[in-house]
Amino acid sequence: MHATLTERRPPWVVIVGRDDPWPTAETAALRARGGEVFRLDGRQLSDPAAVFTAFAHELSFPGYFGRNWDALVDCLHDRHDHGGGARATAVLIEHADAMLHADFLGLFVSVLCQAAWQANLRLDADGMPQDLPAFALHFVLLLDDTPPAAFAPAVASGMDVCVTLDEERLTATLTGEDWPVPPDPTDATHSALDAPCP
Repeated sequence: MHATLTERRPPWVVIVGRDDPWPTAETAALRARGGEVFRLDGRQLSDPAAVFTAFAHELSFPGYFGRNWDALVDCLHDRHDHGGGARATAVLIEHADAMLHADFLGLFVSVLCQAAWQANLRLDADGMPQDLPAFALHFVLLLDDTPPAAFAPAVASGMDVCVTLDEERLTATLTGEDWPVPPDPTDATHSALDAPCP
């Protein structure tokens, strides 16, 4: 499945080397369409508390942000409620190599996928349509030296996370009947759920 930051379709998380031209081209396209790009430093995301603090600060979460994984999902996909509008959004985590051995990495990627699924498809946790405008939300982990494939085991350990190596990029999305995804508009014969999961 071809990764893009400008469309409301999976994959929701892409892990890629910093020398890959894809992130630069995709963030430029996103900005050209009025989207916004946020940058975080993976070296500062050493534990869940640091993750919550960094996201809250960089994305201007409201004061009532609960500083837990569920609250992170909620604040990421409901950004329009507190000044973020419904603009397409990409969150880039630079120097993400530092997160490779974090014991929460699988959970973290699962949480990012859940937030993106809800924002892009505007479905609630039960798969029911919400009355809020959908917007493209994607996450990119930029690696300095580590090959993206090295992240596959940890990322795949996340709940309902499917990982695929695509053009030297590791992509993650949600899989299973709890996370329905409409057919990929660029592939007339298959939906995202048909993609094999290693």
